[in-house]
Amino acid sequence: MLHQLHMRSLNQYNFILFFSAIIASALISFALCLAAELNKSKKNDLRFNGKLCYLPQSSAFGLGIAALICLSIPQMIGSFFICRKFHLKECSKVKKPSFSCILMVLSWISFGIAVVLISGASSMSRSQQFGEGWLDGECYLVKDGVYVGSALLGLLALGSTLGSGAITMRQTQAEEDRKVHAQVDESAEIDGGN
Repeated sequence: MLHQLHMRSLNQYNFILFFSAIIASALISFALCLAAELNKSKKNDLRFNGKLCYLPQSSAFGLGIAALICLSIPQMIGSFFICRKFHLKECSKVKKPSFSCILMVLSWISFGIAVVLISGASSMSRSQQFGEGWLDGECYLVKDGVYVGSALLGLLALGSTLGSGAITMRQTQAEEDRKVHAQVDESAEIDGGN
C-alpha cells in the first residue's frame, strides 16, 4: 500500500514536470513566432537590379527555426508520454474513439499545419540572391500574420496534447485506484476468512 502511494506521488510529480515543460515550450515557441513576425523581411528590404530581385536574410529565419524546435520537441515528448500511458491500441479497438484520442489527432493536425507554415515562412526569410529568388528566380515576402497564425496553431497543438495527457492521467489514476481497492478487498476477505 505504501509503495502504491509512493508511485502515485511519483506519477503526479512526473505529470507536473510534463505539464511545466510543455507549457514553457509552448510559450517560448509562441514568443519566437511573434518575434519572427516582427523581424520578417519588409518591402523596403527588397532590391531590384533590372528584372532581377534580391532580398537579404532576415532574423526571422533563425527565429522560425528555433520556434520549430520549441514546437516539435514537446509534441514528440507529449505524444510519447501519452502513448506510453494510454496505449494507442485502445484507440483503434474502440469503435467510438475516446476524447483523449480525438484531442491527440487534433494536436497532430494543428502541429502539422503549424510546421508547414513556419517552415515555408522561415524558408522565405533566407537570403534570396539576384536571379535565384525563393522560387523560379522570383523573390517572395512572407505575408503578414503567417507567423502569428503558426503561433496560435502551435498553442492549439500543445494545448490539445496537454488535454489528452490530463485525460490519460485521470484514466490511469482511476485504473490504479480500482486495482488498489480490489487488492484491499481481497486482503480483507483473506483476513476475514482466517
